[in-house]
Amino acid sequence: MEVTKLVLVVFSLVLVLGFVESFDFHEKDLASEESLWNLYERWRSHHTVARDLNEKHRRFNVFKENVNYIHHFNKKDAPYKLKLNKFGDMTSHEFKSVYAGSKVKHHRMFQGNRRGTGGFMHEKVENLPPSIDWRKKGAVTPVKDQGQCGSCWAFSTVVAVEGINQIKTKNLVSLSEQELIDCDTKENQGCNGGLMELAFEFIQQNGGLTTERVYPYKADDGTCDTNLMGNSNLVTIDGHENVPANDENALMKAVANQPVSVAIDAGGSDFQFYSEWRLWNRTGPWSGSCRLWNNHRWD
Repeated sequence: MEVTKLVLVVFSLVLVLGFVESFDFHEKDLASEESLWNLYERWRSHHTVARDLNEKHRRFNVFKENVNYIHHFNKKDAPYKLKLNKFGDMTSHEFKSVYAGSKVKHHRMFQGNRRGTGGFMHEKVENLPPSIDWRKKGAVTPVKDQGQCGSCWAFSTVVAVEGINQIKTKNLVSLSEQELIDCDTKENQGCNGGLMELAFEFIQQNGGLTTERVYPYKADDGTCDTNLMGNSNLVTIDGHENVPANDENALMKAVANQPVSVAIDAGGSDFQFYSEWRLWNRTGPWSGSCRLWNNHRWD
């Protein structure tokens, strides 16, 4: 699957998580210790979370704090909402340590600011649409779960390549994050973090990236399987670009033309329980809800 004359746009902040199913609760569930305990038991059953009795009581205290935080936060006039999910009885410190340790900022400090392989191709774009949803245009694969592996850089890279490949070929193909984790190891470090720019360079120099079906995700560091890399399912790119830093107008131009590669610092309770936000467009607030964990899915 060859894609010619492609330039990928990179907008780097700092990670990303996988899909998180929410669990609804109501005001009556917070009325007493008994009702909160019943809510906790239903939540554990829903997410099949196993705890021994002592651990259950310890975790119940964390669960109560999180439920009350979500409940009171959602009463605020904030542009986004929180929901109870599978991280319900984890502290914010545990969540950040296990799921949000992207280390993108750490790796960027050693690499400096990389400029990509070209200028900003969308600089002269005018007449931007009031909003854009690349999911509706068929350029975004279903949400993936990176698990307990600091591979956000690989997911963010792959989603941009999947998107630009679909725009150019009209064929949406799920590509392999695991190939990047196992094989792009000269400077990137698999589940210990990496940079999207380096991954784009690897894909270009390697002659392409294979599909998820051929080289499936394992959420763990593995040995590069060169037999899976060199096959006819490769998607290729010609290069990548960085969106100019601190330039929202440039970011709008980029997103209007293709999905972009994004990493977000996902530490803290708000990201731990994030559910949806109200989108703002150029004509004013609200053009719909963006429900996902994304791994880098930008509207």
